[in-house]
Amino acid sequence: MASIDDTSLSERRVVVVGGGILGTMHAYFCLARGAQVVQLERDLVPQGASVRNFGLVWVSGRAEGREEYLAQRARDLWEDISIDVPEIKFRANGSFTLLTSEDEVEVARRALARPSATGRELSLMSRSDVVARNPGVRGEFLAGLHCGRDAAVESRTALIALRHAMIRTGRYTYYAGREMVALRDHAVVDHRGVVHEGDRVFVCVGASVSGFARELFETEPVRSVRLQMAETAPLIDALTTSVANVDSFRYYPYFRADALALLPDQDATASHYAIQLLCQQRCHGGLTIGDTHENERPGVFDSPDRPMDLIVAAARQLIGPGMPRIERRWTGVYHQVDPVRSDEVYLRRDVLDGVTLVTGAGGRGMTLAPVIAEESLT
Repeated sequence: MASIDDTSLSERRVVVVGGGILGTMHAYFCLARGAQVVQLERDLVPQGASVRNFGLVWVSGRAEGREEYLAQRARDLWEDISIDVPEIKFRANGSFTLLTSEDEVEVARRALARPSATGRELSLMSRSDVVARNPGVRGEFLAGLHCGRDAAVESRTALIALRHAMIRTGRYTYYAGREMVALRDHAVVDHRGVVHEGDRVFVCVGASVSGFARELFETEPVRSVRLQMAETAPLIDALTTSVANVDSFRYYPYFRADALALLPDQDATASHYAIQLLCQQRCHGGLTIGDTHENERPGVFDSPDRPMDLIVAAARQLIGPGMPRIERRWTGVYHQVDPVRSDEVYLRRDVLDGVTLVTGAGGRGMTLAPVIAEESLT
């Protein structure tokens, strides 16, 4: 942990609730500052949004201002962490958003004209240049907007790798299958009645909460968002960058205004589910593709096929005839600050003496987790 080592929490005890990426980064940063850390996770293994995502460290589409600053800082922190924990499989692979019409190219040109384009390392490339850089894409497109700052980690294994690194410090204890049922000043009570006391307590629970944990969010400007994703069999060619289609321009705030002004409307299903194509090759060769964005509705547990059919069709259009078959599908739910009610990038609240609630980065959680943890300790 040399990249972020200091002794500001030496001799202190910290309790972290939540074994997802936010909780794990809080534990990691506290250990790097000399603390003794206890981490509680409700499930036997984390199974929420932290492992049901692309592993993207996504800078390109972030809103100008604070959100972009946080994404840029987080991207550097991920790279620093990978020096100490190479098993997270950090790749500074960049991304291509592939463009299929002149109107889409014009949206990209407008993005390039903004002052922050340089810091994002944006550039517009011809089809031949895209294929030369990324031979895994051989479908139908005219050009590609490249972002050199985008990166990726292996989301399915990053939490395990970080936990193993923390165990090696000798100052870390991990309790699986322990659900938080109460909070006190400087303390957490788990479902077995054990009181875990600390100089600092960070509560980093995800969207799948119930009982006491749900009560923490009743007055906060957060919402739960459902997503659908899938994974393919291994792709024969290497996908050397992350890949997106132009629907990501409609979704990400850096591009959204120009995309809505210049591009035709999505069809009704794509619009309802806020569909975009993101595609990331895993270390085993398969592609993770997605995704959708739908406000969670109580009592709804099924996932209609039509949205994923549209995502698969979009992937086949850009990847081309080598697009592998789908092997598995899944859904997920994340907590997100509701942009209608707040302009916060994520939610942090001091709820009791020594107890801080941190959540609501949904859709940005994997990207921003390191910098959110860093901010919690400043």
